[in-house]
Amino acid sequence: MQVHRITTEAELEAALAIRHNVFVLGQNVPAGLENDAHDRTDAIHYLALTADGQPCGAARWRLTEAGVKLERFAVLAEYRNQQAGAALLAAVLRDVQAAHPAALVYLNAQLPAVRFYERHGFTKAGEKFVEADIEHYKMSWQR
Repeated sequence: MQVHRITTEAELEAALAIRHNVFVLGQNVPAGLENDAHDRTDAIHYLALTADGQPCGAARWRLTEAGVKLERFAVLAEYRNQQAGAALLAAVLRDVQAAHPAALVYLNAQLPAVRFYERHGFTKAGEKFVEADIEHYKMSWQR
């Protein structure tokens, strides 16, 4: 699994297509909630590729008033449980730590993903909440 920071419009379109497949088609998240102004302004995007170069996962992060927020982690169903998510998270955390070493790093994890993030150093920070009809926990990274 290879992960890199997105640098071209074609790569961004591939990432947005993965997110559309996972969130809009797979989880019934309204497209208006899934896509936002951050996609083309202040978010830093990543793309995961299979060994043969097939895009299979995407993620982004952005600086907020509260710290660095990790968002939109998505892996196509046929590539789950093959370390794409772990590779995306490792690449994002490496770059975030280099760019903002003292910042709070946080995310809103869907309930089924909480254990994944816990295995990678995140802890719950608050009560369960619902966003886009999906249960989440805010989680922060314990470096």
